[in-house]
Amino acid sequence: MLRKPLEHIFPNPPADADPALLNLSKVPEHLAVIMDGNGRWAKQRGKVRLQGHKAGIEAVRETIRCANDLGVNYLTIYSFSSENWKRPKDEVTGLMDLFAKTMLAEVDALHEEGVRVKAIGRLEALPTKTRAAFQTAWEKTKNNSGMTLLVAVNYGGRTEIVDAVKAYLASAPASELPELDEDVFAQYLYTAGIPDPDLLVRTSGELRVSNFLLWQIAYAEMVVTDTLWPDFDRYELLRVLLQYQGRERRFGGV
Repeated sequence: MLRKPLEHIFPNPPADADPALLNLSKVPEHLAVIMDGNGRWAKQRGKVRLQGHKAGIEAVRETIRCANDLGVNYLTIYSFSSENWKRPKDEVTGLMDLFAKTMLAEVDALHEEGVRVKAIGRLEALPTKTRAAFQTAWEKTKNNSGMTLLVAVNYGGRTEIVDAVKAYLASAPASELPELDEDVFAQYLYTAGIPDPDLLVRTSGELRVSNFLLWQIAYAEMVVTDTLWPDFDRYELLRVLLQYQGRERRFGGV
C-alpha cells in the first residue's frame, strides 16, 4: 500500500522513468538488493575504497525511504558478506565503524517512519560496538508496523543453510524432530516468518548472486543495473520496478 503520494516520492522524474506507469498493485512485497560498486565508484574518482562506502550511505537512505513510501513490506540489503573479512584490515575496520555510526544516526528517523530494523547473519562475530548498534536499532523499532529492513551483515547464504540445519537438529531430540520439508526448514533460516524476495536487484553490472539469500531467491526475478551503488537513486529504483513489472512471473510453470 502506497504510504505517500507518487508525486511526493518522485517529484522530478526523468523522461525515461514515468511514475504514472507504475502498477501499485504489483509493487514487490519483498525487495532484496546486492549493493555493489562502491569500490569502483571511489577508484574512478581517485578516492580510497572507504570513501566509496561512505558515499553509498546516501543510496541506502534513498532506497529505504523510497521502498517504504511505495509500500514495499520487506527490504533486505547485503551490507557485508562472510567473505568480506578477507578485504584489507583498514577497510574492514572502517566499515564496521561506519555501520555502527550510521545505524545509530539513522535509527530515530527510521523509527519515526515506522520502519522495523533487523540484522541477519552471524552477528556474534561482529565487533562489540557494531553488534550493539544493530541491537539498539532492533530494540527501538521491533514493535513498528511499517516496512521491515533486513540488514545482512557477516552474512553468507551457504552459512545460513548450515546454521539452519544445526538449529533444526538442536531443536528437539532426534526421535521428536518434525518431519523435514521445505516449510519446516524455512522456519530455521535467519528470515523465518518473512516471505521470499519477489525481486533481487544487483548494481554495478555484475552477473552473480554472491552467496546472497541462496534458499530464498529460488524464484525471485532478477534485475541487474550497470549503475554503481553510490549513484543508485529513487529514479533508478523506479526504472528497476518498471522492468520487473513488465515480466510475467511463472514459478516454473509454462
